[in-house]
Amino acid sequence: MSTNTPSSQPVDRWASGAPYEAYVGRWSRQIARQFLEWLDIPAGKRWLDVGSGTGALSQTILQTRQPAQVIGVDRSEGFVGFARQQLSDARVRFEVADAQSLPVEDNTFDVAVSGLVLNFVPQHDRVISEMKRAVAADGIVAVYVWDYADKMEFMRYFWDAASALDPANSSLDEGSRFPICHPNALTSLFESIGLTEVSTTPIDIATHFKDFDDYWQPFLGAQGSAPSYLQTLTEAQRIALRDRLRATLPTAADGSISLIARAWAARGRK
Repeated sequence: MSTNTPSSQPVDRWASGAPYEAYVGRWSRQIARQFLEWLDIPAGKRWLDVGSGTGALSQTILQTRQPAQVIGVDRSEGFVGFARQQLSDARVRFEVADAQSLPVEDNTFDVAVSGLVLNFVPQHDRVISEMKRAVAADGIVAVYVWDYADKMEFMRYFWDAASALDPANSSLDEGSRFPICHPNALTSLFESIGLTEVSTTPIDIATHFKDFDDYWQPFLGAQGSAPSYLQTLTEAQRIALRDRLRATLPTAADGSISLIARAWAARGRK
């Protein structure tokens, strides 16, 4: 997954697989399963996973779709190394590469997919164009991204609290930074690249935290936008943010916190 934010904003770090798994990867795997059910691709197909990260989507393809081949590409050497360690299946291979310039031949794959990556790449049209180039005639291009502005709730609560403490943080909020993460924007993008039969769907999962520490600790791993921002704060600022979150999160009598995480998925045909 690439890192691309204005110099005035904290850098989004994407390098270490284990902290990312604790923060987002565990939820991404649940979204991936529903995403693949929605696509309903038959067995024996060749898959390209663009921005494969820690291998969550590739692993789910292997587990549920009986593919002939899966090639995962990601710009982060750390994530590629983590994915290689996690998956030893002979059908899958991971490579370090830029999503905007894929190292694959034209018309090679049946399906090109990308999970939780598109908004972090500067030129969305180049990514979708490259994915379209990679698939054969009648092939499928599909992505999913978090609904940062609304129902990706564990991030939404974080940024609402951060902005309440300092209104300047509203410009760092992923909901503001990533307008592509909306079904209308995704539809327009896919159609502008010349894909047909374009459709979108929301995918919701429950994100349950046993207590506040279970919610808070993954933000300390410095992998992703909100955790990267947290690293720029002083200790006093981190404590203030932590305490505001503790006060505002919907907490049950037993201390547990149950939220919703929504992703928007889009697909089109070459």
